[in-house]
Amino acid sequence: MGRKILGFLFVFVIVLVSYQCAQRGTPTGGPKDITPPELTRAEPPNLTTNFTGQKIRLYFNELVKLKDIQKQLIISPPLKNTPVLSPIGNANKYIEITIKDTLEPNTTYTFNFGQGIVDNNEENPKSFFTYVFSTGNYIDSLELSGVVKDAFNKKVDDFVSVMLYKIDSSYNDSTVYKRPPNYITNTLDSAIIFKLKNLKEGKYALFGIKDASSNNLFDQKTDKIGFVEDTISLPTDSIYLLNLFKEVQDYGVAVPSMEASNRISFGYYGEAEDIKIETLTEIPDTVRTKILKEREKDTLNFWFTPYEMDSLLFTITNENLKVKDTFKVKNRKVAFDSLKISMSQNGNIAMDQPLNLLSNTPLVSYDSTKIKLMDKDSVEIAYSLKLDTIENLLNFNFKVAPSQNYRMELVPGAVTDFFETTNDSVAYSFRTKSLADYGNLTLNINGGNIVYPIIVQLTNEKGDLQREIYAKKPQAYIFDNLDPGQYQARVIFDRNKNGKWDTGNLLEKRQPEKISYYPNLIELRANWEKIETFNLID
Repeated sequence: MGRKILGFLFVFVIVLVSYQCAQRGTPTGGPKDITPPELTRAEPPNLTTNFTGQKIRLYFNELVKLKDIQKQLIISPPLKNTPVLSPIGNANKYIEITIKDTLEPNTTYTFNFGQGIVDNNEENPKSFFTYVFSTGNYIDSLELSGVVKDAFNKKVDDFVSVMLYKIDSSYNDSTVYKRPPNYITNTLDSAIIFKLKNLKEGKYALFGIKDASSNNLFDQKTDKIGFVEDTISLPTDSIYLLNLFKEVQDYGVAVPSMEASNRISFGYYGEAEDIKIETLTEIPDTVRTKILKEREKDTLNFWFTPYEMDSLLFTITNENLKVKDTFKVKNRKVAFDSLKISMSQNGNIAMDQPLNLLSNTPLVSYDSTKIKLMDKDSVEIAYSLKLDTIENLLNFNFKVAPSQNYRMELVPGAVTDFFETTNDSVAYSFRTKSLADYGNLTLNINGGNIVYPIIVQLTNEKGDLQREIYAKKPQAYIFDNLDPGQYQARVIFDRNKNGKWDTGNLLEKRQPEKISYYPNLIELRANWEKIETFNLID
């Protein structure tokens, strides 16, 4: 009996011990670590003067790693050669930096790591940690701050480089294209405020660049730029605005290509109105030619009636810049571009948007007797037509009714193109919704110093243009029959009175035309009548 009791007690103790061990080994799910790593020491110390070494070590109180460091690390002034950072891909309690450049004398260098140093477990960032040293006997301590915005879009890009160039005998208007700045920082994520630190007294030029190639230079083809017109004198207490815009690319032409047996395409940069295309090759009198801009593309198409030839020699002249290029286009076996027509709207059409017949080849004429427009009861609808030879479309103008189904029929010969080709029989069906399916919006725009003309626009959430009204004087801005959804409203101040928004130009020292955005999205529901007041602030 005693042995049984002892055996029972033994088993009980074993189970109890095992249970307690199991309890000790069970995770408790304690609070998540949100503490960023802390720097414990640096070799050489932060803010070192008379720096002469090539290596820097930064020690932390826990294991750290580098995350997206190529984008996050900003070195000011920029180095010619990217320093080597280690460890890459592994965690360690220190980060080592090996400098491969010969450093400038009497210069303060700043390494801003952004969000690039994180702890190993939770990836808590050591936000905006900076390591500073000077090759001279003091640390430059002046600062410059400001705000970055986008000239056209409501939201500014992230990772905008803010660049400061010292104005000296080597500086000119094109320096930003050719060499990195003296000082640089960037905005992170959705931040719009910037601050340049550890600056030296002097006169400077300030730029903001969305640097697509990350080369610390301005590339007009890919980058947005903003600039401050005035010279900046440090020290200063002023806050500066950088308004980023994409320039119209300088004039240029691509090598032309024979895309079809009746079409040679000329891609270009700049403005099509300044470009003149002429043939140097003698063309038979029986061959007809026409030059037309391709819809929504920076391409000019040279249309011609096909004939036997080996090649064509062209001159392309920019009459504004007095620049002339010569190109030879060899004949090759490609298909003939034949007439294809389509409608600008299909299905549910917008009641307040134009309805156009579009063509891929140049339209030259139409016969309205061969075009029939009918409603859902097969009753013919009166309409008028206008041929736009610039946009290469045929515009239909008729009284659009709500809750209606339409059918448009074109019999052969309704439209004729440049090659005397006519359409086949074709029919298009489209419809309108009831007025109750739409919403109506009225914008009242207030402001004491509005300079007219202005362009009032509505876009969708993505920024795609939906409607616009051009105003030369104060008025109510009424947008009827809008599809339900979220809208953005903006006002363009048409400074040069050409009916569109104009971007800026750095070398011309021209800022883009001003745009003001309504602060909130405007929600519009079906069968709503909505009035919003847009207060413009100077």
